[in-house]
Parts: sequence; structure tokens; C-alpha cells
Amino acid sequence: MNAQAASSMRTEATGSDPIVVSSSDLLRGRTEIMIDHGGECYRLRRTRQGKLILTK
Repeated sequence: MNAQAASSMRTEATGSDPIVVSSSDLLRGRTEIMIDHGGECYRLRRTRQGKLILTK
């Protein structure tokens, strides 16, 4: 998804439409974060190649 498409999605999001969150906003300069979801802990990691991996 390019920046223009993401920007368009942000302005058109209403009701049950998905919210677009930048991975850089989530990671804030880190290579990994932990996400608590329903009492379970998940790890979101950015690889050296710039891909994202979500593991339990």
C-alpha cells in the first residue's frame, strides 16, 4: 500500500472500516514490541529485510 492509499483510507475510515496504523508508529524506532491481546502475549518484529513477523 502506498502513502496516498493509506492517507485515503485514514480519511474515509468510519464505523467498522479498518484503522490504518503505520508500523513505524507502533515500533517507534525499535525492532520489536510485545502486544498483549486477550491475556496472550505476541511479539511483533521487524526483520533486517524490513518485513514484519508476528509470533505468539
